[in-house]
Amino acid sequence: MIGWLQGQLADRWQQASRCSLLLVCGGVGYEVQMPRRQWDRLGEAGSALSLHIHQVIREDAWTLYGFASRAERDLFRELVAVSGVGPQMALGLLGQLSCEELVRAIVQADLRLLTQAPGVGKRTAERLAVELRTRLQERFGSSADPEDTADLSLTANGETQALPNAVRDEVSLTLTALGYEALEINRALRAVAALQSPEIEAADDWLRECLRWLSRSQAA
Repeated sequence: MIGWLQGQLADRWQQASRCSLLLVCGGVGYEVQMPRRQWDRLGEAGSALSLHIHQVIREDAWTLYGFASRAERDLFRELVAVSGVGPQMALGLLGQLSCEELVRAIVQADLRLLTQAPGVGKRTAERLAVELRTRLQERFGSSADPEDTADLSLTANGETQALPNAVRDEVSLTLTALGYEALEINRALRAVAALQSPEIEAADDWLRECLRWLSRSQAA
């Protein structure tokens, strides 16, 4: 498998939404597709270039996808592992948002931002948030804003009360569907967690209390 290439940029072109280049390494030219954000920043023909590569081998084609950093390539691999997300959609997401912005949008279930990428609908954005949130937080934790993605656990009398990830995901997606922004949702979740009420346990309880807090904050 090809994992990294270093050579000279020989040519670059765009066909529909696909951005590609020809990278010459040791007398061999490799056609590589890449995200639009990186493609736009390519140098002139003949300039030195190195790329981290994801290779897809099929019966009818061998396709190379190139990325400026290993982190971006690894994030691409996480994206295409989600059902319904192919290489072109993953490139579209990375072409629309930086690696850090994309991780933050998925972790915060920011559907509005995710659906700005070409071909990404609401259901796909929800699937990305549900399937990747925990894994991306563990793998790319430094890319997310610590204030907005902090664990909603509080300590009282030596005991810790935490909001399960499944409940947080369900509440966040519901509130996002109702039109609330990611920052508002995270503030509401932290405010409800601070109540330390034993009656707030199920997702419906969290949703009800979050809506109450959001209503009060908007009226203030």
